[in-house]
Amino acid sequence: MVGKLKFQKRMALLLSLVIFGILWQYAFSLLKPLDTSGQAPNVLIQVAPQSHTGEIAEKLKEQKIIRSATAFRLYARYHKLDSQIKAGLYMLNPAMSTEEILTILVHGKTATKTFTIPEGYTLKQITNSLADKGLIREELFSDLLVTGKYDYPFLKGLPTGEKRLEGYLFPETYNISLDSTEKDIINVMLAGMDRQIKELKLEERARALNLTLHQVMTIASMIEREASKDEDRTLISSVIHNRLRKDMLLQIDATVEYALGGHREKIYYKDLEVDSPYNTYKYKGLPVGPIAAPGKESLVAAVTPAQTEYLYYLAKPDGYHVFAKTYAEHMQNKAKYIK
Repeated sequence: MVGKLKFQKRMALLLSLVIFGILWQYAFSLLKPLDTSGQAPNVLIQVAPQSHTGEIAEKLKEQKIIRSATAFRLYARYHKLDSQIKAGLYMLNPAMSTEEILTILVHGKTATKTFTIPEGYTLKQITNSLADKGLIREELFSDLLVTGKYDYPFLKGLPTGEKRLEGYLFPETYNISLDSTEKDIINVMLAGMDRQIKELKLEERARALNLTLHQVMTIASMIEREASKDEDRTLISSVIHNRLRKDMLLQIDATVEYALGGHREKIYYKDLEVDSPYNTYKYKGLPVGPIAAPGKESLVAAVTPAQTEYLYYLAKPDGYHVFAKTYAEHMQNKAKYIK
């Protein structure tokens, strides 16, 4: 009789273990990816601020991202992650496991979009580019360029008006969240320029040259628009600095293009008469502000001009420039390279 009872207990224990194993496997299977084909499309999920794990789990289940809302909730609670999920827009896929999804939600790896602003773009070109990509509402973006308030020291004291941020939106590739607003996009580009100003110590270098940061930004923008080869940047910078010291007209074609409102394949003598504070053929000194967004190389060149006596330069057919100390030498270069 005793042996029979022991046998029954062993069988009951074994049965319990089998049932537990089956339930464990089932529970574990609920945490696996819902789709393993690799063909399922991504789904954009928004997690609102202060959302409960249960609400998030139900939304994921409704959108067919996970197998079980209950399993998701219990897994999060067991690993003490239910209070760590961050609000935001997330791009998720049913090929992800519960663990992978929670890792994304807890670390705040929100869905992003990418855009690139090339060096030398004007505010108008930046606005058109972002609008063409569907990233902004053009009218609102343009208005925020003029009226928006941005907390960066380098913006204090800048001239007001539609051109106040010209040259200050740093050109590079940005990753931003999908719910970024027009003001967010402006801010991220201003932050890019703020980083360059600090890393390159532009304010200190500007003071060493007896220039303001705004003047350095203006010089950098002219270099950006004039130079197509990196090797020429510090040489063009030297011409600008040399002419400023000698109180000569800068005569930068790119400033005339800017005054005329856009790129010109050729600058004619009549164009040089345009009455604009940006026309360096008509008015001495620097323009009232930058004419484009300078990249890092041009920012550096603006504060580290080559030590030369050059006062003239000319673009050659290969994209490089030839430089001259005197007007006579410059005219010889013109006869040689301009046919």
